[in-house]
Amino acid sequence: MELDGTVTIAAPRAEVWAKLNDAETLKACISGCQELTGTPEEGFEAVVVQKVGPVKATFKGGVTLENVVPEVSYRLVGEGKGGVAGFAKGAADVALTDVPEGTELAYAVDAKVGGKLAQLGNRVVGGFARKMAEEFFTRFKEQVEGPQPEAPPAEA
Repeated sequence: MELDGTVTIAAPRAEVWAKLNDAETLKACISGCQELTGTPEEGFEAVVVQKVGPVKATFKGGVTLENVVPEVSYRLVGEGKGGVAGFAKGAADVALTDVPEGTELAYAVDAKVGGKLAQLGNRVVGGFARKMAEEFFTRFKEQVEGPQPEAPPAEA
């Protein structure tokens, strides 16, 4: 299953890069993340509880960073095991580009699932993966940009 997309973040590239490498920021962005430890140099270990269709599982896994070009790009490679629910593994290429509004973050994910998760079918798993990616990048944008002021009420 492949997913890709972009998100524009109103912050300088150096700040976006720092947050992409911060365990606390990443933990706050991953839906269901119970624990996230580690460093970009050594890799990250995570415990994530998720429900995909009728299957609920606790996934334990790790992520390492490869092909790191500071403040430009890297490749995340990870695998998680969820016991009888199965496994998920994959890689994501992440690249940052300066744009007038701040920084554009582009991502391309290639993921595979096995076990009970694979039995749910591509439509269910693909929809779940898209939702997870959208939630992650929405939360990441909020973490980097900080709380946005509320728009004033429209005048009638």
